[in-house]
Amino acid sequence: MIDFSFTENHQAVRDMARELARKVIIPSIKDYDRANKINPELLPAMKKANLLGFCIPEKYGGLGMDYISLGLACEELEYGDTSARVVLSVHIGLYSLPVLTWADEEQKEKYLIPVATGEKIGAFGLTEPGAGSDVVGLQSTAVKDGDYYILNGEKMWISLADTADYHLAFAWTDLEKKKKRDHSGLSAFIVEKAYEGVTVGPIHGKLGVRAGDTGWISYQDVRVPKENLVYKEGQGFKIAMFCLDQGRYTVAAGSCGLIKACRDACVKYSFERKTFTRNIAEHQLVKQMIANMEAGYEYSTALWLKAGWLKNQGIRSTRATSLAKWIACREAEEAAANAVQVFGAYGFSDEYPVERFYRNAKGASIYEGTREIHTLMQADYALRLRKDTPLERDLPEVEQ
Repeated sequence: MIDFSFTENHQAVRDMARELARKVIIPSIKDYDRANKINPELLPAMKKANLLGFCIPEKYGGLGMDYISLGLACEELEYGDTSARVVLSVHIGLYSLPVLTWADEEQKEKYLIPVATGEKIGAFGLTEPGAGSDVVGLQSTAVKDGDYYILNGEKMWISLADTADYHLAFAWTDLEKKKKRDHSGLSAFIVEKAYEGVTVGPIHGKLGVRAGDTGWISYQDVRVPKENLVYKEGQGFKIAMFCLDQGRYTVAAGSCGLIKACRDACVKYSFERKTFTRNIAEHQLVKQMIANMEAGYEYSTALWLKAGWLKNQGIRSTRATSLAKWIACREAEEAAANAVQVFGAYGFSDEYPVERFYRNAKGASIYEGTREIHTLMQADYALRLRKDTPLERDLPEVEQ
């Protein structure tokens, strides 16, 4: 039986993340968004609050919190700004949880503990200039050479590219399978940014998430120790899909924070702004837009909570996570568009936050699987053309 009630630990996580958003993110987000720079106080504040590893087991330097806690933190951080939630999505969802699940003990000792404690930052290197949803379109290769793999390739649209110390990177280790587009030739590696041949750079001119670190990574004849192969050769596609399950979950929860931010901004403004001698809160079409935000928030929250509950039970959540991500992002985009409409001309200016919400919301319908990908996934589930089979490895069950 699914229980959606929050424990004391859940409420403590929510309060802590909400306080961080209120004190660190919101007061300065307009300036950093305009400057296209990450707030230098953000990561130290998240480290101090133990957010960077709080759902990683204590034996690996984390706090051992459950996956509902992760979702609550993502929601509250995105209430402040999407760029803050992206840190948890990438550092925990796309790097730490996959390393926890798929890496061996020596790798966890070296590459998970420092990340869980916040001493190091992790990133996820899958997308390339010519390959996003089409994962087998990757061009990166890792050719075995004695005790090393020689890694070559380009990664694009990588969150925390410049900030991260470690990348969970994907490349072809079987070049014959690459020619055949057989995903069993893909493998995953932990790559240190400090390795010779690794260069990174920023991406400028983004529509949204401007206060975040988004960039590119180039691997040129990088010698990656064979000990940094995650799990075994040919398992990269499975690991990548597992990573996306965790990332999509955090995006879904975060999108609810954005919906809530849109709703709260509109509620406040609707009692301040008058047209035709009345507060716009009295106009029926304004009420309708706010009501839609409220409804979108409620059912999107229910969807990500269901996915989080499945994760807590150690049950595969690919279908539930895909649905939660698709619907929450759709509702966030609609809520942000309506928020701009409620604010009128002021919504078209960064004097108020809703134009930033609008820009940020658009990205979530693209990354971690486009809305079209998730639409097709859900159709195939309903048509019984798609069925999830048990994974070789999945998230460890946790106590709430």
